[in-house]
Amino acid sequence: MHAIEKILAKAAGKESVVTGEIVNCVVDLAGINDLYLQTVRSFFEMGGVKVHDPSKVIMFLDHYAPASSIVQADNQKQFREFCWDQGIDLLMDINEGVCHQVLADRGLSYPGELIVVTDSHTTTHGAFGAFGTGVGATDLAIILATGKLWFRVPEVIRINFEGKLPKGVYAKDIILHAIGELGADYAVYKAVEFTGSTLKQLSVSERMALCNMTTEMGAKTCYIQPDEITMEFLKEKVTRNYEIVTTDPGYQYAAEHTFDVSKLKPQVAAPFSVDNVADVTQYIGRKVDQAYLGSCTGGRVEDLAIAAKILAGKQINPRTRLVVVPASRGVLLEAMEKGYMKTLIEAGATFVTPGCASCLGTHQGMLASGETCISSTNRNFPGRMGHTKGEIFLGSPAAVAAAALEGKIVDPSQYLD
Repeated sequence: MHAIEKILAKAAGKESVVTGEIVNCVVDLAGINDLYLQTVRSFFEMGGVKVHDPSKVIMFLDHYAPASSIVQADNQKQFREFCWDQGIDLLMDINEGVCHQVLADRGLSYPGELIVVTDSHTTTHGAFGAFGTGVGATDLAIILATGKLWFRVPEVIRINFEGKLPKGVYAKDIILHAIGELGADYAVYKAVEFTGSTLKQLSVSERMALCNMTTEMGAKTCYIQPDEITMEFLKEKVTRNYEIVTTDPGYQYAAEHTFDVSKLKPQVAAPFSVDNVADVTQYIGRKVDQAYLGSCTGGRVEDLAIAAKILAGKQINPRTRLVVVPASRGVLLEAMEKGYMKTLIEAGATFVTPGCASCLGTHQGMLASGETCISSTNRNFPGRMGHTKGEIFLGSPAAVAAAALEGKIVDPSQYLD
């Protein structure tokens, strides 16, 4: 079996599972974000009275934090009251940040875990050797009531990244390249495992970006075999015992793809699809009105560090806005301690409190009609960050910072040592 299958088998109380099998699994941690009040409504509509196990439920007020409308404020009020009434202690209020980063910061994501959140980018937790997946409100309400959810055991695709990363090329570039080659619908309801020599060069932060973006291929979940880099990250964060599983020798993958990244150039996904990918050189000189650094894909400490390195002692272009949104309170605090925040503010950046902000097009950095943004986020659909006639280019944090400096899309490699 594949490691992913072993996680599902254990959760289902079975010795083994096979691809395509339907299994009913005990969920280790169920997360709800503030876009999904319907989860609470569905729980009561199904006859729910008390949550099956409040200690396995976590609530995130992250997608519009702080609330920017009366409706949002009322929704968050109902979430808080639900947690208090149900004895759910893991209420991550508006001061915590984006769900996936908060889970990592608090050591709540670990190898072998089955974690389900009402957020499509829950594939992020494959970076820790967990089975992470996103679901809708009704599915999550079932978990609240029973502690379980059914899954169809997915096919597993292996993607190998080989070679040393060139200067200015990051995890965001190699996953955009892979999505561009394979297509945005390539991995629908399949699992994606990343392997290859390049992974040894990627921190946990970079691996999280890699796994996060598999949602943009349609993946059900994602996986990276835990190694010494994973263990080093987890040793001071995770206080519980956990099991690391491995894939059996000779496991037959549904498909395998290998990408040599040693000569790859920085990439961008151009409007309006995440698989509309090209070398950044094809868009050099394209004017940008806003450069956006943040989200569960590109708002971690390492991302802010790269931007600070490029912008230290300089000023952003006077006709470009740089919006910086730390992914979590922990990220913000560390960025302050290391001076990245001061550097970016001095360069002209506008800081937003930790959360999803305008990544989902509700507030805090919206685009006007005809404006162009380069963003470290994960989607560039029409209207994703505001007006449907605004355009979004996706790129690495380095590409975002370099574009803010020049007021146009540039190759970020030239700004790095």
